[in-house]
Amino acid sequence: MGSELQPSVAVLVATHKACETPTESMYRPIRVGAGGQEDFGYLRDDEGDNISDLNPYYSELTGLYWAWKNMDVDYLGLVHYRRYFAPKAQAYREGISVDEVILTQDQVLGLLKDKDILLPKKRKYYIETLYSHYANTLDGTHLDITREIIASHYPEYLESFDQVMKQRSGYMFNMYIMDKSKSDAYCEWLFGVLDHLREQVDTSRLTPFEARLFGRVSELLLNVWVLKQNLRVQEVPFVYMDKVDFVAKIKGFLAAKFLGKKYDKSF
Repeated sequence: MGSELQPSVAVLVATHKACETPTESMYRPIRVGAGGQEDFGYLRDDEGDNISDLNPYYSELTGLYWAWKNMDVDYLGLVHYRRYFAPKAQAYREGISVDEVILTQDQVLGLLKDKDILLPKKRKYYIETLYSHYANTLDGTHLDITREIIASHYPEYLESFDQVMKQRSGYMFNMYIMDKSKSDAYCEWLFGVLDHLREQVDTSRLTPFEARLFGRVSELLLNVWVLKQNLRVQEVPFVYMDKVDFVAKIKGFLAAKFLGKKYDKSF
């Protein structure tokens, strides 16, 4: 834990490969799906209490689970090796250094002074609800089953779930920073829901892309939990540390919306 003067902050940088990582000590690279893999000198999600073997299904969430069970800090966050919180939104450019564009610890603590959680700026879908976008691009039965699970096991969250599904924007990418005690409460709920979902979804016939459904469902579940907990949210810009093919993204979205062509890869 941190001192009285300086709380301790750990922001996990989930990655499956060696990459440029921030130099500031707040950022803690963690290799997800690390079981039996090369050691890059990062934290590993296969040590201590872990679910590293579920990484093909849970994506970066295996790193979050590891932090829930094995880290003792005041504030915990999760970002991605290609996607970070930033003081301002800006496009990727060749040769950019991650340290130049991301939030510092002082900035994080300043933003959290009167807020409960830092979340990325909402992604807006305009012509889609969060439910219809997921159903059109992936498989809506995942959300139908999730709703049944919440109705049966977490009924106090059902109203919030239904409200989030009708929204046309949401906090995506499984990115946040918040008090570790709140993060722990979120993880207890989230992984409980996902455990039930994993029992009810047959992944044996899914492609590797499709099998990562639990990580995608969790993006929406974070919105549900934040709404139900009535958290004070600070939306923060983010920077993507790679080129984005916006033409491919738009084509994929429109093909899913109007032609019924499901996503078969990330854009």
